[in-house]
Amino acid sequence: MNSKLLGGILLIVGTTIGAGMLALPIATAQLGFWGATGLLIACWAIMTICAFLFLEVNLWLPPNTNLISMAGATLGIPGQVISWVVYLVLLYSIISAYIAGGGDLFHYVLINAGFNISTPIASLLFTSLFGSIVYFGIRFVDYANRALMFGKLGAFVLLVILMLPFVSSANLNRVEFQHLAAPTSISVTIVAFTCLMIIPSLRTYFGEDVKSLRKAIFYGMLIPLICYIAWDLVTMGVIPYLGQHGLQQMLTSSSSNSDLVSSLIRLIQSPKIALLAKFFTSICMATSFLSVSLGLSDFLADGLRVKKSGLGNVFIFSLTYVPPLLIVLFYPDAFIRGLNYAGLSCFILMIFFPALMAWRGRYSRKLSLTKVGYQVKGGKFLLAILLVFASFMMGFGLENAL
Repeated sequence: MNSKLLGGILLIVGTTIGAGMLALPIATAQLGFWGATGLLIACWAIMTICAFLFLEVNLWLPPNTNLISMAGATLGIPGQVISWVVYLVLLYSIISAYIAGGGDLFHYVLINAGFNISTPIASLLFTSLFGSIVYFGIRFVDYANRALMFGKLGAFVLLVILMLPFVSSANLNRVEFQHLAAPTSISVTIVAFTCLMIIPSLRTYFGEDVKSLRKAIFYGMLIPLICYIAWDLVTMGVIPYLGQHGLQQMLTSSSSNSDLVSSLIRLIQSPKIALLAKFFTSICMATSFLSVSLGLSDFLADGLRVKKSGLGNVFIFSLTYVPPLLIVLFYPDAFIRGLNYAGLSCFILMIFFPALMAWRGRYSRKLSLTKVGYQVKGGKFLLAILLVFASFMMGFGLENAL
C-alpha cells in the first residue's frame, strides 16, 4: 500500500469517525445489539454507494471541482442555490460543535496544567492550532491526520479490549423496540457514515489515480463500520438499557455523549479505561475538525471561484472559521436550531443529491458520455431506491426540525 493511499484511507476514516460515534449506541439502543448491527450494515451500504456516486459525478468535471460546480452541471441554478444553503448549514453546524467541544477540551487540559484561561480563549486556541494545519492544504492535513489517527485507532483498540471482559450477554440480547424511534436511529446511523465532503479534495490529491481513490473510499468506509460494531458491542454490553444511567435515559439527555462516557467509567471503575475514553473522544473531535474544515474550505473556493493561494487562501480561511467562531463565542445557543437541520441537510446532500445528480448527468445531460470515467452499477433502479429512501427521511427530518 502506497503512502498516498494510506493517507486517503485515514482521511476518510478521520472524517467519518467523529464525536458523533458516541451517539450511536444511545440512538440505536432500543434495537438491541443485533438490530443495531443490521442497521449499521444497511446504512454503511447506502452511504458507500452514495460516496461512489458522488465520485462518479465529480469525475465528469475538471479537478478542483466541488459540490457547487457538480450541482450546476447536473441540476442547474436551482441545484446550486440549494447546495449553497444546505451545505453551509450542515458544515457550519458541525464545525461550531467541534470548536465548542475542542475549546472545552483545551480549557480542561490548560487548567490542569496551571494556566488559568477562559473557555472562549481556549476555543480560539483550538481553532488557531488545527485551523493553521487546514490553511496549508490537504498535504499538511494528511500528515497531521495520520499522526492523530494512529493514536485514535490505537486508543480505540485498547479501549475495546479492556472493556470486553465487562460485557454482559443479557444486555446485548435485550430489545425494547419502539417503531417511532426507528427514523431517529436511521438518521444518527446515516450521519455517522458521512464522508462525501472530503471526496473532491481527495480527487484533487490523487490526480488521475482513480483506482487508488476508489480503494481509499471503500476501505475508508469499511473501517468505521468495523469500529462502530465493536463500539456498540462493548457499550451496549456494559451499560444496561433501563435504569438510572441507562441507555434509554441518555436518549433524552441534553448531555448524552458525556453521560455515556461517565456511565462507562462508573460501571467499570478502571483508571486506564477512564483515561483512554477521554483521550479517544478528544482525538475524535480533532480529526473530524480537520477533515470537515478542509471540505468546507474547498467548497467555498469552488463556489466563489477563489484560488486557495495568497490573499485568496486568507479569504477562504476566514470564511471557513470566522462565522462558526462568532457563533460559539457570542451566541452559543443561537445555533441549536441549526443543528436540528444538520440531519436533514445530510439526507439532502449525502443521499438525495448524489443519486439525483447521477440520474440527471447520465440520462438527461449525457455528461457520462463526454468523459470516459467510472460508473456505479445498478442503473435507474438503484438511483430510484435511493431517491425514495432519501425523500422519506427528508420528510421525517423536516418534521422534527420545524
